[in-house]
Amino acid sequence: MIEGLLPPGAVAAEAFDDDADGRLPAEEARVVAGAVAGRHREFTTGRLCARRALARAGLPPVAVPTGRAGEPCWPEGVIGSITHCAGYRAAAVARACDVTVLGIDAEPDLPLPDDTLEAITLPDERRRLRLLERAAPGRAHWGRLLFSAKESAYKAWFPLGRRLLDFSDAEADIRPDGSFEVTLRVPGPQVDGGRLTGFGGRWTAYGGLLLTAVGTVVTTPRQVLVGTPTN
Repeated sequence: MIEGLLPPGAVAAEAFDDDADGRLPAEEARVVAGAVAGRHREFTTGRLCARRALARAGLPPVAVPTGRAGEPCWPEGVIGSITHCAGYRAAAVARACDVTVLGIDAEPDLPLPDDTLEAITLPDERRRLRLLERAAPGRAHWGRLLFSAKESAYKAWFPLGRRLLDFSDAEADIRPDGSFEVTLRVPGPQVDGGRLTGFGGRWTAYGGLLLTAVGTVVTTPRQVLVGTPTN
């Protein structure tokens, strides 16, 4: 499902069940040594998806250890992203010479608790969510989708910015046509000859899941839309 959201040059592998017999290389096994069973299973299946995605891209299916901030460490010349939620695991990869940024996220298509929504959104984002709920009721749980879009953007950001972002450091604009844009509210690095100002991505809602993927960079300022969404 998620591969349809990716930019040309990127591939993905996904799973809807955990592999009970999955084995991890030593450098990955250390990450979840002593973890509870559920965390171990989701991590293992996510790494197995990563190796399947690498193989699909014609790359060696090597170990993908974890960095100091918890990010997956891909082989040199490769970018990628891993996600997992209840009932779904996926990984996406691309050669860095073909794709500049890549970030994916999966979430259950369920409403966010009110206190969580307040914590992860800005006032303008909440206003646009209300417009989406009026314009396209039942299409998706829009607050959860906005959370997922930001997560995808943050995963795409980290290899470039090399620091974690707060939810107030970026502003998401979700569109009912299956696209979104996340605009940075902090200075971004130079990318492709311009200052990174945000990311473009795509989303889908299917089978009780919300899937998002970032695969393009924005290096010129764009106005965040605040008008009434249209289908």
